[in-house]
Amino acid sequence: MTSPEIIETIIARYQGDETRLMDILIDLQDELGHLSSETVVQIAAALKIPQVNVEQTVSFYHFFAREPRGVYTVYLNNSVVAYFRGAAEVAAAFEEAAQCRFGEVSADGVVGLFQTACIGMSDQEPSALINGHVFPRLTPQRARELVEGMRAGWTILELKGTGFGDGNNAHPLVRALVRNHIRVPGLTVFGEYHPGEAIAKVTQMSSGEVIATIKAASVRGRGGAGFPTGMKWEFARRATGEMKYIFCNADEGEPGTFKDRVILTERPQMVFEGMVIAAYAVGARQGILYVRNEYRYLHDYLESVLEDMRRRNLLGASIGGVPGFHFDVSIQFGAGAYVCGEESALIESAEGKRGEPRDRPPFPVEKGYLQQPTVVNNVETLCSVVQVMLKGTDWYNRMGTEQSKGTKVLSISGDCDRPGIYEVEWGFSVRDMLAMAGARDVQAVQVGGPSGACIAPGEFDRVLAYEDLATGGSLIIIGRHRDLLRDVVLNFTRFFREESCGACVPCRALTGMAQRILERIIDGKGRAEDVEHLKSWLGIMRYNRCGLGQTALHPITSTIKNFPHLYEERLDQSDPRFAPTFDLAAALEDYAAATGAGTE
Repeated sequence: MTSPEIIETIIARYQGDETRLMDILIDLQDELGHLSSETVVQIAAALKIPQVNVEQTVSFYHFFAREPRGVYTVYLNNSVVAYFRGAAEVAAAFEEAAQCRFGEVSADGVVGLFQTACIGMSDQEPSALINGHVFPRLTPQRARELVEGMRAGWTILELKGTGFGDGNNAHPLVRALVRNHIRVPGLTVFGEYHPGEAIAKVTQMSSGEVIATIKAASVRGRGGAGFPTGMKWEFARRATGEMKYIFCNADEGEPGTFKDRVILTERPQMVFEGMVIAAYAVGARQGILYVRNEYRYLHDYLESVLEDMRRRNLLGASIGGVPGFHFDVSIQFGAGAYVCGEESALIESAEGKRGEPRDRPPFPVEKGYLQQPTVVNNVETLCSVVQVMLKGTDWYNRMGTEQSKGTKVLSISGDCDRPGIYEVEWGFSVRDMLAMAGARDVQAVQVGGPSGACIAPGEFDRVLAYEDLATGGSLIIIGRHRDLLRDVVLNFTRFFREESCGACVPCRALTGMAQRILERIIDGKGRAEDVEHLKSWLGIMRYNRCGLGQTALHPITSTIKNFPHLYEERLDQSDPRFAPTFDLAAALEDYAAATGAGTE
């Protein structure tokens, strides 16, 4: 088919619905390789929407390409943990073998090399996406072999070989090289579970009884904010609207986090069952699982799970034999934007727009997806809901601390012997987790990803709980042999600058300014007032609309607080009264060149 025919076919697949623009663009890029200006014009004309609406969406997301990116497009992870494990050497091997630099396509058009942020594989770095498929545990030799295979025209499956991962990673519809690394399976997410049992129990209750149960169990959101789940559901149930929606937020873009990837691989039925329970409680008819683009390799598998649940009457019409209880789930993939982890930005993205956070109020439970009442819950939260309905509030409340009930799934990576997934009760200390993961000679731990806090050994006895160290689930361990500012803080600072959506002035301006000042300090050219400026900007960042902007300087400010000596040691100690602020010779260069005169 010609390009116009392909565009017409794909748009028809989504009934010409402009709110399905993300799906249309993803499918078109799969077919055409990139989204040219001509393609954008044709999409806008076919959907009967302004061209700028398409342009703004295409330009916002990392994985949408305006130019060809090679027959094989390689996205190498450039996160902190990837560099800990040798990503720089792997990148050099890719460049040598492909005979092009990162950010370029080889002269023969076969290989495109590009950098990308954390792809949810911090327990098996260095890793890369090649045409959307994950290639973990890379070495320089493996990189050279992959390029050789690309030049030989191998399929992705041939490039993978036969050493598939454990559990459902080896499923015929997945066939991924990824490993789960479930080091400690807990009682909630990875405990005993039989699909459908919770739905059977819930459909014998009233919606009010379901919400009361969740409230009594003190289930809180596991995405990091910890908002009470039962309260959110109650707000949505009371809200008025023609349609209500349940969203599952599986856009875990926080560097160092990979728990949702493992849960979606091994417990997808539990996630979907949690969405069904939420729908029953609030009166929703449609659910959307929003998944980060990096996990698209799970698409066919997840769709097969949904289809099986429909066959078993766990989804679809009259679920569980209850007349009028109709609910189904669709899958929406993102296209590479960290900010879409924020619930209102996620909703904007699902509507086919730029993933920019909305002003609030109104909150999503009042006006969310398509301006209808919408509940957004985290993957892990929905799993907790299922077990609460099965095993009761007393069982759940016996675990954890006074304000943090149940268990928490942690993604542990970095300088340790056993990176992976640990499901533990809330209340474990950081020191406990370091021992479990086999970490020694630890300089620092990044709790909650870059947006969290970087803590020093003096705080390792603090506990993981909402009343102390709240976390969405990421712990990155940093050994004493690392240059904390250069190897970690600078990487995180660049990440936030790159991922800022630019909507709020403080985030747009100060992330870039902070990076430049940090680079100056690392190079030994910073001043004490530079550190004071960085500290003072934290208050300004609170005026940003979303959590990304409000926490974007945390990598710097938390290390200034907990590791002040690392900054002090690098500051230029010369007397500022005699530091030159004006370079006379440089200012006179143009004059000297024009007149032939010297600058003395």
